[in-house]
Amino acid sequence: MGINSVRLGYETTIFYTFMGLNVIRKGGLEKVKFHMPGFLGAIPGMSALATWMMKRQIEQANIPALDDLLEMAQLEGVNLVACHMTVEMMKLAPEDFIEGVEIMNAEEFLKHAPDKDLALFT
Repeated sequence: MGINSVRLGYETTIFYTFMGLNVIRKGGLEKVKFHMPGFLGAIPGMSALATWMMKRQIEQANIPALDDLLEMAQLEGVNLVACHMTVEMMKLAPEDFIEGVEIMNAEEFLKHAPDKDLALFT
């Protein structure tokens, strides 16, 4: 969504908090897993199977891999922001994130957001 909004001319920022931070951590995309909702997600090994199936479907649909999409987003101007409170809580440091990630607390982000055309969070 961020890539498409930038392509439409919107200034776009994505605010990452809690487990969403793993997407913008160094090496984090390699560990991303798809979790099935409901009781299926509780079956041992289901997450690994679902992740394999999703990656296969993404590839068959000629959709770029997650790491390529994130790189495209940054190259096209999507701003990536990590939640300061969550960074502190998880005992992370700025160097734990991929290049270009800014760290902001919620108040800073909310002050920043009204000036943007589109603000996303995960």
